[in-house]
Amino acid sequence: MVIFAATTVLGRLASVSAPVLVTWRCLLAALGAFFWVALMRDRKIWIGGREILKLLGVGAVIGVHWLCLFGAVKIANVSIALAGLATLSLFTAFTEPLLNRRKILKFEVFLGLIVLAGICLIAGVETHHALGLGVALFSAFLASVFLVLNRTIVINGGDPMVMVGWEMVASTVVCFLAIPIFDPLGFPALAVTDAMDWLWIIILAWGCTVFAQALTNRLLHSISAYNFNLAANFEPVYGILAAAVIFNEHANLKPAFYLGTFAIVLANLLHPMLQRRFGK
Repeated sequence: MVIFAATTVLGRLASVSAPVLVTWRCLLAALGAFFWVALMRDRKIWIGGREILKLLGVGAVIGVHWLCLFGAVKIANVSIALAGLATLSLFTAFTEPLLNRRKILKFEVFLGLIVLAGICLIAGVETHHALGLGVALFSAFLASVFLVLNRTIVINGGDPMVMVGWEMVASTVVCFLAIPIFDPLGFPALAVTDAMDWLWIIILAWGCTVFAQALTNRLLHSISAYNFNLAANFEPVYGILAAAVIFNEHANLKPAFYLGTFAIVLANLLHPMLQRRFGK
């Protein structure tokens, strides 16, 4: 979660637009993942057209998710973007049962509603960031979808690093096509000249994507997408603390924002108790 929280901070540090940032991030991540797979003699990049199409579909969802997440950072700030992303558990309480055809668990919905109450507190006092929060909420919905789909592929034997490679190929295409729509400079904006921007992009690509995404796929072997996403709600806490230190964002946020963040943390603390009581 610390690694994931760093992504929004790095996105804020980079001066390029969200589509350009994510395009380079995904392209370098795809190259890095495939290079690693190529070093492993017992692994193959080509896993069959049908399986690759599934991964490309998930990758397209990931690409739009990242466009929305980094777009929310640019529109509002790191804290607002991460607060919106914290609704992962609420969305996953519905998307995982629907996509996996299992019963919706009431305690998951209850915890998700606590998270939603926290988001309402945040939205109520940060009305000038309504657009950024809305974009972040859509980003959270997409994240709940692709994590459920990824878990299904992992359980069926998908190789985590191969999955990252093909998913990042699709993400690259989606983000590349979005550049002329959302960046006033169009495709020439891809010519990044600032050395620090390249540093943030490389860290995002290889540290926060290849390593973190492969680790996530491995974790999905043993935990549900809902459990992962509920734990991921700590990402805003780490990110908001980092934003307070680096960007001094805490000076512009009201007490109700932190009360809403507390509600998110409370949902995480209640989860293991409710799962032991009602999970079966």
